[in-house]
Amino acid sequence: MGVMNELINPGVVRSLERIIAAASPGRSFPRLAGTAAHLDGLSLRERTDFLSRALLADLPGDYAGAAVIFRRALEDPDFTGWMIWPVTETAATLALAGPKRGEFGDCLALLAELTPRLTAEFAIRRLLAADLDRALAVIQGWTSHPDWQVRRLASEGTRAYLPWAIRVPEITDRPAATLPILNALYRDPVEDVRRSVANHLNDLARHAPDEVVATAASWLAAPDANTPRVVRHGLRTLLKKAHPAALELLGFPPASLAVTPPRLDRTVVELPGELAFDFEVSNTGPADARLAVDYVVHYAKANDTLAEKVFKLGTSVLGPGESRKFSKRHAFRQMTTRRHHAGAHLLELQVNGVRYAPTEFLVRTENV
Repeated sequence: MGVMNELINPGVVRSLERIIAAASPGRSFPRLAGTAAHLDGLSLRERTDFLSRALLADLPGDYAGAAVIFRRALEDPDFTGWMIWPVTETAATLALAGPKRGEFGDCLALLAELTPRLTAEFAIRRLLAADLDRALAVIQGWTSHPDWQVRRLASEGTRAYLPWAIRVPEITDRPAATLPILNALYRDPVEDVRRSVANHLNDLARHAPDEVVATAASWLAAPDANTPRVVRHGLRTLLKKAHPAALELLGFPPASLAVTPPRLDRTVVELPGELAFDFEVSNTGPADARLAVDYVVHYAKANDTLAEKVFKLGTSVLGPGESRKFSKRHAFRQMTTRRHHAGAHLLELQVNGVRYAPTEFLVRTENV
């Protein structure tokens, strides 16, 4: 995270102060300028909030005055990059604190103007939390905006589990609220927008799997060339969880199969190390079988319980009586996102959502 923190550094602060001052003749920004000497030890989020508090101290005390300055600053092409994040947060703070109802809508418009310089997806969360329906009514209009970055903001800013962003509980409580945005964007010509739509759909699947599958089915009924990929990415968590309707929608219905237990190349894995395994799948039915092949590692935890994680292995089609061998090498090494613990682990195969008897192996972590 150290490198990420430096995205807002003293040079960025000095550039922001210069641009904002030029957009506000006769006004000085001493609090903002002073932040440059006090960034050490602060995370990126903390630096953002620090600069935003300084801007609030230096700017006029109302949203309207600040919005005029920010819009003037947009005339400078150097007003871009990570300096924009504290600006969007400042705009949201002033709009939500202001007594005028129109400032809420104008702030949304300002965020749309700023987002091509750096995404406003984090600041917009506070407006969504304040009045979800009012915000969504405006955001829905962005789905036909000529700038793809504004269209992406419509999807990304309203995700249930947007990384780095505050949660908006009403979005998870009302998963259907943002579906009209996704319905308008799933065939967007820009890949970044479509990827956001898929990630948004995957977020909703945590709470509303049936609605998500129904939505994906409607998209596949009116697809373009990219729709199948969007749907596959949007249903990825449901596929790992072996949701029957999701599997069938993507062409992996129940099949008559014989699956051999996995053959492990070792029974003890020393960290850092790898576990290689292979197995065979046979189609014992009378028709072709489309296969979605996964495997599940049940990791030992510090409290002697197990935590599972599903990994994709591949897809295949087997004719009647046909067999295929699958193989994989799975790495075990300590990472910041997963801390391995010594003890018994399990490897389990999952084909078309059906799991087969797990096989045990040990992990040793001495000297790690």
